[in-house]
Amino acid sequence: MNFATKALHGVSCFDPVTGASSVPIYQASTFHQADLDAPGLYDYARSGNPTRHALEEAIAVLEGGTRGFAFASGMAAISSVFMLFSAGDHIVVAEDVYGGTFRFLTQVLSRMGIEVTFVDTTCTHAVENAIKPGTKGIYLETPSNPTLKVTDLAAVCRIAKKHDLLVMVDNTFMTPYYQKPLELGADVVIHSATKFIGGHSDVIAGLAVTKDEALGKQLYFIQNGMGAILGAQDSWLVMRGLKTLKARLDVSSRSAETIAQWLSQHPAVSRVYYTGLCTHAGHDVQTSQASGHGAVLSFDVGSRERAKAVFDRVKLPIVAVSLGAVETILSYPAAMSHAAMPPEERKKRGITDGLIRLSAGLEDTEDLLQDLAQALDSLHELRIPDDKKTFSRV
Repeated sequence: MNFATKALHGVSCFDPVTGASSVPIYQASTFHQADLDAPGLYDYARSGNPTRHALEEAIAVLEGGTRGFAFASGMAAISSVFMLFSAGDHIVVAEDVYGGTFRFLTQVLSRMGIEVTFVDTTCTHAVENAIKPGTKGIYLETPSNPTLKVTDLAAVCRIAKKHDLLVMVDNTFMTPYYQKPLELGADVVIHSATKFIGGHSDVIAGLAVTKDEALGKQLYFIQNGMGAILGAQDSWLVMRGLKTLKARLDVSSRSAETIAQWLSQHPAVSRVYYTGLCTHAGHDVQTSQASGHGAVLSFDVGSRERAKAVFDRVKLPIVAVSLGAVETILSYPAAMSHAAMPPEERKKRGITDGLIRLSAGLEDTEDLLQDLAQALDSLHELRIPDDKKTFSRV
């Protein structure tokens, strides 16, 4: 089956008991055991819930893995996956990771005696050079947030297998519709399902999928032990989002590409980050390993003052901390997604004070362009200076 069909009919497409077209919300914390010598599939909802189980099966099918797991948030999924490691282990991590991931690695995992080295994973030589005798895993986020750097997944996975390392990939931006890291050699895929998979700005959730059963058993032990599970109602909301994922991304991605092309020609914009642009450094790699470029882009207007002026003047996008929703969302990474990252670290990664991230929604693209045009054109009228002396379009 193709993706859209699989999302609707691949697994858990209806309730096997009643035939209901939607898996019910089993709002129960515990389950009656008819026979103490033969316990049922479910006993306590932290360990398993039928609604959550349906979602976990669905994401495993879509990612091509063996076991799926639903967590209380994207960070709950990420932090739980990192619990696969022990004191004394070393992990190579992409330097361009979500700010919350950076905070967890530098302020929480470091206290547990687990060492992390941040590298530019777009350079496979840098990845291999960072490997030490105690290295146990590689953590990737591609395209990265918010500058959309692209890592060659297959190449890094080959390096990892040569050194017997675990590869974990945050696949939030691409979703299993556009990119399947497990097929390229990864061992674990992670999602903030709050974003495109949920898709409606109404649920906080995280998902993870393991490639093999043995690793799945390890992650289930951690999920059950730590208890950061997704509730039944939120599981149902995420499943609802999965059903329309392809249709939403098809529209949003077309809109994002049009907006990126338009922004790359606007005199108020110094730089555009979108892998769908042929001028993007990672365009060819992204095209080879994914079937699409997604609905997220970033653009630099030169200074915080200019960025604030844009935020103050846009009328259609909401200005918020998130992405991947039916409505277009504008974010300010320096004070939102990457606020937990020190300014000097943000600067190293190209997260400037003039950077704006845009997640295209389902509005009419022409309406979005007109709104962005009036906001960006106002920068010239306001005579707000640009921090940069030179413009480059990527």
